[in-house]
Amino acid sequence: MRRSPAAFLLLTALPACSKPPSDAPSTSTSTSIPTPTPIAAASAPPGPRAYVSNEASGDVSVIDLATNTVLATLPVGKRPRGIQHSPDGKVVYVALSGSVPSPPGQPDKGDTAPADKSADGIGVVDTTTLKLVGRLPSGSDPEQFSLSLDGTKLFISNEDAAALSIVDVRSKLVEKSIPVGDEPEGVVTSPDGHWVYVTCEATNSVHVIDADLGKKTQVLEVGARPRFAAFLPDMSKAYVTAETGGTVTVVSLPAEKIVKTLKIDGRPMGIIVAPDGKTAYVTTGHAGTVAVIDTAADAVTGTIAVGKRPWGIALSPDARTLYVANGPSDDVSVVDRLGRKETMRIKVGSKPWGITVVP
Repeated sequence: MRRSPAAFLLLTALPACSKPPSDAPSTSTSTSIPTPTPIAAASAPPGPRAYVSNEASGDVSVIDLATNTVLATLPVGKRPRGIQHSPDGKVVYVALSGSVPSPPGQPDKGDTAPADKSADGIGVVDTTTLKLVGRLPSGSDPEQFSLSLDGTKLFISNEDAAALSIVDVRSKLVEKSIPVGDEPEGVVTSPDGHWVYVTCEATNSVHVIDADLGKKTQVLEVGARPRFAAFLPDMSKAYVTAETGGTVTVVSLPAEKIVKTLKIDGRPMGIIVAPDGKTAYVTTGHAGTVAVIDTAADAVTGTIAVGKRPWGIALSPDARTLYVANGPSDDVSVVDRLGRKETMRIKVGSKPWGITVVP
């Protein structure tokens, strides 16, 4: 397998405007697109913003990171979950689904009502005008996705179809659907752009996709109900969270060999790696914390208390601040990364799920 170090894509994109600091010592819809409230671009202050997908309220909260205040709330469609931005930051994509929600920790079976398949798609938000400007196809029940390094393709998990859809952004067509394990969720592109990891909850596995050939090459057995994965920038390792297993699996690269399993207090969900590759941060669901992993030792070195059932997680462009989406409390925790301390919370929409930061 060919691999080369490069900038990496994770649960959120992590562009660095300045050299990241070193770590501190350990401490403990229908087919029509809804029209958002018009907001003049000139009224939006310059600087980085966080975009938060709110699953229950069907909208995206836009947070001005200079003031940590909500700048706008954009209706986007049903069940917005996975959220990412284009490499140039001009567009934010959000996964929309007409499937019926199930309780946390249980698969979306759609037992109480039929799914609205017309609502499935990838919403497209213009980050200059702060408007929803279109929708891309996604395959059935999209949950999370990643982008190719050049931003021309989306790799989308289709949770109820046990498949990964590859969508061409320019043609707005699904190029290919690749069978994977049951209930695929997390999708992440490797730093060199050659590989895509897909976590499959019901089969306790990660399916490795060759992004160039559009084919599956390997299946890794990991902890119970894997949620997401992250690569180190130098491509030496990958980390996979497992919700009900309460673990993070460490995968050595390029051999694709599992070398260690870390026990995590709580239900590991989202994961992100600092730009220097020295530290990984894992949201722990009902435990209400972010676990801190030293990637050199592959050991948990502390936890940071945040809000209720944290899930999505992102970093500021300067890598000094973590932003964590807390579902039940409808807010986002702002965390001093080096001090390992929550400093405030920002109220957003109902059931915030994912978060991405645009510099």
